[in-house]
Amino acid sequence: MIVVDTNIIAYLFLGGEFTDRAEALLQRDVEWVAPLLWRSEFRNILAGHLRRKLLTFEEARDVQAEAEDLMAGAEYEIDSRRVLELVRDSDCSAYDCEFVALAARLGVRLVTMDTRLLAAFPDVSMRLPEN
Repeated sequence: MIVVDTNIIAYLFLGGEFTDRAEALLQRDVEWVAPLLWRSEFRNILAGHLRRKLLTFEEARDVQAEAEDLMAGAEYEIDSRRVLELVRDSDCSAYDCEFVALAARLGVRLVTMDTRLLAAFPDVSMRLPEN
């Protein structure tokens, strides 16, 4: 089991520079988990793709459904107090700290490419592995 941030999920479903690495990660560890927040962040990424005309509405809708299928049953509510403690002790956003809080709670690693998270929480976070 690993916690993945929203960008890792996006890399998996939206072709790009890190797609191969996200696919390889999923093959190595099929149990991905995330805070419920990932859905809103992912929709925001899709909104950007829609506005830049990289996806049609139907494609965006289908990608969202596929991502939700992958993450079904693997989404967690996060304790607000813990998130605020992590914000207090770092320069990371509350959004990012939700992923850190979940990884710490479950005793697993957070996979991310966010350099700020990697620097602030080296004991919990790890970079998306090379293939």
